Amino acid sequence: MSHSDENSHFDTSSSERYTASMSVALVNISANFILSTAQVIIGLLGHSQALVADGLHTLSDMFADLLVIFALKHGRKGADEEHPYGHERIETAVTMILGIVLIGVAIGIGVRAGLKLTTPEELLIPSMLTLWTALGTLAAKEIMYRYTIITANRFDSNMLRASAWHHRSDALSSLIVAVGIGGSLMGFKYLDAIAAIVVAAMILKVGIDLSWRSLRELVDTGLGRKDLESIRRAILSISGVKALHLLRTRRLGGQALADVHIIVDDHLSVSEGHQISEAVRAKLINEITPMTDVMVHIDTEEDVEGRSCEGLPLRDEALKRLDGYFREIPEARKIEHVTLHYLDGHIDVEILLPLSLASSDTATHELRRRFSDAVQGDKDIGSVNIYFH
Repeated sequence: MSHSDENSHFDTSSSERYTASMSVALVNISANFILSTAQVIIGLLGHSQALVADGLHTLSDMFADLLVIFALKHGRKGADEEHPYGHERIETAVTMILGIVLIGVAIGIGVRAGLKLTTPEELLIPSMLTLWTALGTLAAKEIMYRYTIITANRFDSNMLRASAWHHRSDALSSLIVAVGIGGSLMGFKYLDAIAAIVVAAMILKVGIDLSWRSLRELVDTGLGRKDLESIRRAILSISGVKALHLLRTRRLGGQALADVHIIVDDHLSVSEGHQISEAVRAKLINEITPMTDVMVHIDTEEDVEGRSCEGLPLRDEALKRLDGYFREIPEARKIEHVTLHYLDGHIDVEILLPLSLASSDTATHELRRRFSDAVQGDKDIGSVNIYFH
């Protein structure tokens, strides 16, 4: 699902997100407690195993909403030493638990109803009150679904979406329960048990879907194709970025993280490369809705297409070598700065000398030749360029 172009009311304000989500959870808990109590009691007294099954499903929603409150309290904590990326994954874990709860409830309902069908003599005709209870539950659950999904979409919360789909599955199951009870009242006693089995199958599907979605996030499944294309377009629109590669993304609750390698000109200064990377980071966070953090690595064209520079000496070792090579060149004692370029498997050296040493074209050419000849025996050094100022 692409989040870059949906949910015009998307809001990532942590305090507002927490308050709204907590309100939804508390309302749902209260409503589920009342509904499940009524369904189970009336189902038992009215001889409808489908209504009792639906009541247990509703009861699972109540416990699920308690888990939502737990996740909300702990998931909003900021980053700390042990959790440098924050606690957003608590939402993902709770969503997975909700899915597993649904799977367990579905299996229990289905097995119980199946056993009832094998003993037809135990099937009883439900009372009319159970039918009205099922219809009332259907209406209440649909209202709860719509109430919860609005908040879930506003704050892009998969956890609240899971809770909302609990209500939608209850609404759909209540419709089937009503049909089963109605059929039983017309003389088809087995329809109540069949309705319970259908409800179990629906609950099982929702549980599997929620668990699978959460598992994909827990194993760092990346963003969708549309989001990735939006990210690529945003990066390539930044001045100084020639190309990109190794783009990786992952979800963290309602957030998204990314890291990417961008290719820039091979002779940029460190500060300019850093400035480009910061521009990339800011653009992605501002324009890609779920994005909250981006790690940008600077590469050169040669870093991608040329030989690896792994193993080449770092600055201290390289300068130590150059001092040894230039020991017989008197002008080397006047070097003002040395710039090292790690390109295509070797080091290109730039040396800055005072302009007074460039007395003539012949002297300048001879000086360049002597510096270049001095490093000829070092396979790690590619070229030496002399500049004057």
